Amino acid sequence: MGVMFDSELKKLKSRFVEMGLDTNEQLYQATKAFLDHDSVLAKKVINGDLAINDEEVSLEKRALKLIALQQPLANDFRTIISILKASNDVERLGDYAVHIGRATVQLKGNHHSPEIEQAIEEMSAVVREMLEKVLDAYVYTDEKAAYEVANQDLKVDIIYVREQKRLLEKMMSNGESIPSYEQYVSVIRTLERAGDHIVNLAEWVIYIANGKLVELNPGKTDPDLVEKGLKDTSKANKK
Repeated sequence: MGVMFDSELKKLKSRFVEMGLDTNEQLYQATKAFLDHDSVLAKKVINGDLAINDEEVSLEKRALKLIALQQPLANDFRTIISILKASNDVERLGDYAVHIGRATVQLKGNHHSPEIEQAIEEMSAVVREMLEKVLDAYVYTDEKAAYEVANQDLKVDIIYVREQKRLLEKMMSNGESIPSYEQYVSVIRTLERAGDHIVNLAEWVIYIANGKLVELNPGKTDPDLVEKGLKDTSKANKK
């Protein structure tokens, strides 16, 4: 491959990372809007989704053009294909930011829960840290970092299951709270799904590195880990 191909591939990686960072900012702003009950910021996040979609389309065009015109070798071909696939996951993360924005706008009533909002803040922080790490892993084709990101998702799963149970209890004890708490359920579910998509990104890093398609999601490969994590968390809180 020539210098021009290397330059174009570098630009493709750079555009992918930029798209990921823009999406990470969207997730941050969406969660902030929800926790601050800021519908103005939420609507800004919703409107910003078009830019993420445009970035994905531009990225796909660049990737397909690079394949068609340069006929890359196996390693570079894997990189391009992984970015094509991964851009779909990143676009989904942008959609999830919109979902959280819409939940903010739809949140009604006075049945707010500081403890659950604290958990949402924690979930969001872990998810955004995972995304930052996996984008770095793409830049350096860092398999070790990819596995670390996947393992972090277990924490997201544990918080999700714990808070889902807590919300169900609250809704069962107070029927009037259901409309408000449904939005909390929506947000924690959205963040849990976001974690899964970031694990997908980590899996594509492994594919770039060695051509292997692997399942890295610990919550899927061993569901008992979530229950064990819940028990460990419960014991720690009682001390």
